[in-house]
Amino acid sequence: MKLLEERISKDGLVKEGNVLKVDSFLNHQMDIELFNEMGKEFKRLFGDRPINKILTIEASGIAIAAIAAQYFDVPVVFAKKSQSINLDGSVYSTKIESFTHKKIYDVIVSKKYLSPEDHVLVIDDFLANGCAINGLIELINEAGATIEGVGIAIEKGFQNGGQKLREQGINLHSLAIIDKMDPVEGSITFRQE
Repeated sequence: MKLLEERISKDGLVKEGNVLKVDSFLNHQMDIELFNEMGKEFKRLFGDRPINKILTIEASGIAIAAIAAQYFDVPVVFAKKSQSINLDGSVYSTKIESFTHKKIYDVIVSKKYLSPEDHVLVIDDFLANGCAINGLIELINEAGATIEGVGIAIEKGFQNGGQKLREQGINLHSLAIIDKMDPVEGSITFRQE
């Protein structure tokens, strides 16, 4: 998606350790007009699938998923990274390692909101090594639901998460795929498909 690539090039900041800082428009301060365009693109990419639910993970994926959901006219469920007192009943759970935070989270979804009848589109802001997406797929499988696809805003194509998901036969579409980042030059090279 050219619009997203242009915004990453203009406002993204490349840091050591394969970190891309996009907090000025994606995951701290949010550009809702950009999110709207991303939502339309996800609808174009996955609109032929019988999606009745969007699943994401707390926290940065929630806004993108919520904006996209209005184009699918479906609810968004987000996997929580901690048990809370207001989450009652049975839950599906898995462990996910965060690339950004270098931490392992217990991630949960209430069984009330994910069932065998659901056809799920997973949406998230970043794909690096694929741990978060694989964890969400585990939750979907545990629920007996059907995964219809995975939509990612920014994929780090030089890490293996996207490749592994595609090799599993997952219907994966990333709006911007980065092939190379150079923290010294601050340069970003996008994959052209």
